[in-house]
Amino acid sequence: MKQVYIIHENYPKLLLLFAGWATDETLFRQYRPKDMDYMICYDYRTPDFDKSVFTHYRQVNVVAWSMGVWAASLILSNVPKNNVLSFAFNGSTHPISDVHGIPLNIYQGTLDGLTPVTLQKFLRRMCKDSQAYKAFMEITPRRNFDEIKEELALIREQYFATSGDTNKDGNTTPDEKSDECRPQCRYEYNYVIIGNNDRIFPPENLKCNYGCHNHSTIILTDSAHYDETIFRLLLQEMWEMPADDFLCLLKNKYPA
Repeated sequence: MKQVYIIHENYPKLLLLFAGWATDETLFRQYRPKDMDYMICYDYRTPDFDKSVFTHYRQVNVVAWSMGVWAASLILSNVPKNNVLSFAFNGSTHPISDVHGIPLNIYQGTLDGLTPVTLQKFLRRMCKDSQAYKAFMEITPRRNFDEIKEELALIREQYFATSGDTNKDGNTTPDEKSDECRPQCRYEYNYVIIGNNDRIFPPENLKCNYGCHNHSTIILTDSAHYDETIFRLLLQEMWEMPADDFLCLLKNKYPA
């Protein structure tokens, strides 16, 4: 896993972003959270992570998106929680699942059929409309294609190695489908934002995934999988207002 500082000025607080699959810092480097350092994590071919950031800073604010939600949950499950505030956006702690994440046959089909052309189709599906896609392409990540295809394969391998889920062949039994919210909850985020227009992670699966997260505040929006407005809020604007005002804004604008 790569950890890249965008702002490193020894503030007492850190904003730690776990980005999605196939991303890098290009997509998120324009944001400037107030009075805090800012680090972006990406490339989940390995789970290696320098956890010293959690002891170096007085407060660590974590924003996790897409596959970064799963990657961050592995880290956050093993660090002290007293100085961490965490947000999950359009991602699952069980990312490859017929009920709680991306259905396995869709994930495997994406991996098996991944080419530069199908990658562009995937990126288009992440965006709400053609205008959002055009804006996304102006700051699209610059990573090597073979590298991101390898990342997609290794995420699958690591997930099944660490989750204890033995259902790797894509066959879901009727009992598994009816037992809606039975996954082992790896980590409970403070706030979970689910976009009802997400075409990557089915919104109903995300709602099911977090059904057992008793301490999470669920926030429903009309956002697509990638939504610049939500990112601007989470990575910049929210840190420019008092914490109580931000929490009030979330609860009033996006009630669960």
